[in-house]
Amino acid sequence: MSSSQVFANREDGGRRLARVLARRTWADPLVLGLARGGMPVAAVVARWLGAELDVAVARKIGAPGRREYGVGAVTPHGPALYSDTSLRALHLTAGELARTEHRERAEARRRLARYRGDRPPVGCAGRDVILVDDGLATGVTARAVLRDLRAGEPLTLVFAAPVCAPDAVTLLPEADDVVSVVEPPEFRAVGQWYADFRQTRDEEVLALLAR
Repeated sequence: MSSSQVFANREDGGRRLARVLARRTWADPLVLGLARGGMPVAAVVARWLGAELDVAVARKIGAPGRREYGVGAVTPHGPALYSDTSLRALHLTAGELARTEHRERAEARRRLARYRGDRPPVGCAGRDVILVDDGLATGVTARAVLRDLRAGEPLTLVFAAPVCAPDAVTLLPEADDVVSVVEPPEFRAVGQWYADFRQTRDEEVLALLAR
């Protein structure tokens, strides 16, 4: 692992990602941070681009007994999205995960209500929309959010993260483009590319949105 490819923290990742994104011209850009870890990155990107900032929420649907192994994802209001490859590999069906799906959707709605309060969602029609996370591994949560955002008829829909798995573009067919700082061939997990990868708290998300 090259030291030049390790980000000090999410803010550092955001600065380096923002430099890449700033090379483009954006039409009325809207930056959405994928809560929670994507928000510190997105806040930096939004400041660099002079863009509006909002939050997006999705919850991973974990495999039975292996909660961190995401086989699907759900947003507060859209239908669940499952990885057919993961389901086949574990000999699972979406129906067998209905209870988990219901629980994670409820948590997604709770978080969105806390982050947004009574504030309505920011419209994305006719705008360049950039969904930002701290990294991309399997892409299942990002895909669920991108699918929902596509229904809002953005001008372009881009996913951006400081570090992505090498096959990031093929992982996100819902995006018009995928932008990253590094796509290391030895990628195993997002956290390995950050010196400080502590969990982002709800209070931090709220503070970033309040700014």
